Amino acid sequence: MPAVGFCNANAGGHRPMNRYPLWKYLTVLVALVLGLLYTLPNFFGEAPAVQVSSAKSTVKIEPDMQGRVEDILAQANIAGTGSSFERNGPVGTVRVRFADTDTQLKARDVIEKALNPNPADPSYTVALNLLPASPEWLSAIGANPMYLGLDLRGGVHFLLQVDMRGALAARYDSLATEIRTALRDARIPSTSVERVDLSVVTVLADDEARERALALLRNRYPDMEFAQGVSEGMNSGRPQLSGQLNAAAIATVQSTALKQNITTLHNRINELGVAEPVIQQQGADRIVVQLPGVQDVAKAKEILGRTATLEIRMVDDSPTAMSALAAGTVPFGLERYDDTDGRPILLRRQVILSGENLQDAQAGRDSQNQQPAVHLTLDSKGARIFRDVTRDNIGKRMAILLFEKGKGQVVTAPVIRSEIPGGKFRSLAA
Repeated sequence: MPAVGFCNANAGGHRPMNRYPLWKYLTVLVALVLGLLYTLPNFFGEAPAVQVSSAKSTVKIEPDMQGRVEDILAQANIAGTGSSFERNGPVGTVRVRFADTDTQLKARDVIEKALNPNPADPSYTVALNLLPASPEWLSAIGANPMYLGLDLRGGVHFLLQVDMRGALAARYDSLATEIRTALRDARIPSTSVERVDLSVVTVLADDEARERALALLRNRYPDMEFAQGVSEGMNSGRPQLSGQLNAAAIATVQSTALKQNITTLHNRINELGVAEPVIQQQGADRIVVQLPGVQDVAKAKEILGRTATLEIRMVDDSPTAMSALAAGTVPFGLERYDDTDGRPILLRRQVILSGENLQDAQAGRDSQNQQPAVHLTLDSKGARIFRDVTRDNIGKRMAILLFEKGKGQVVTAPVIRSEIPGGKFRSLAA
């Protein structure tokens, strides 16, 4: 048989290896190191803490509150593992960490008693909290633990229902006032303009007045539908108009009410220090609120359920009013309130504008001196009233009065320098 031979093409050599450029190995190594570094905070767990925030819109927390809280704890011989002050927009918060939950609970009671001597009217919210226990150098480079939801961490779940009927009733109250003013300005004789359930009923003097009113109101309020009829009761037999918002206008009112409530809930949840709350609309009139890791359920319920109302009134600085105030008396037609510094102010009982006339309120800063300010936008009715009042009261003071838990406090009382048209104005924070 013929000899069979095998030939090795690489005889005496080496098989070439698959090699990548060095920069690719370095990229993978850097990615592994960074991944490990930013994973570390998840292994440290969480530390019990106490958070101090403002319970009133008129009370602000500044950096010196951190030292005040530390002094309170030192006097009670309670040791913390660290404290910090954080500012989220115009809102300030102080947080203090502790080694265990027993110390946390003792500290909460001590701080609550020191900062809120009157439990019925607290100025600060002192809430239990959980903070990442990772070292500060990790937090400084943005290495924070992964935030877990209710299924992995626990917490509280709220389902809130917005009072849509109340929102619509408030809108119809506003429309009734606007229609009453419009008819008076047009000199159309009317007997009454009132909100009846979810409609505005206008009783006119005669058929001619009804026709004029119908033409005026249809032109001025295209989002309303008017039906003609005959009145009953005291004004029985007189011609009347019954106006209701159309479907698109009702949807706008409801959408605005939902957005305002969601914004309010976001601001209030800042008092609890929840890292990643879930606040979202569910259906046409409900809001879901999920607060992972919240320890103090009662405090969360109290904060979310808190209500506040806003009023704008004129200040009475007349010599007679000042003399009565100095004597400790309040003249008829006036009411006494305190400002944010505790100084008494006499306000007229007449409410010029209320929160129902407020379309938007945004925290910001004054463009001239960079002081904290609130930018307010009024509805059409509020804009007209505000323009007329500021035009007729130049040189006088107008107060913004905030009611929380049934108690009113003057947030600010600036002097009117000129007429303010357009329904937009800025109020410097006190």
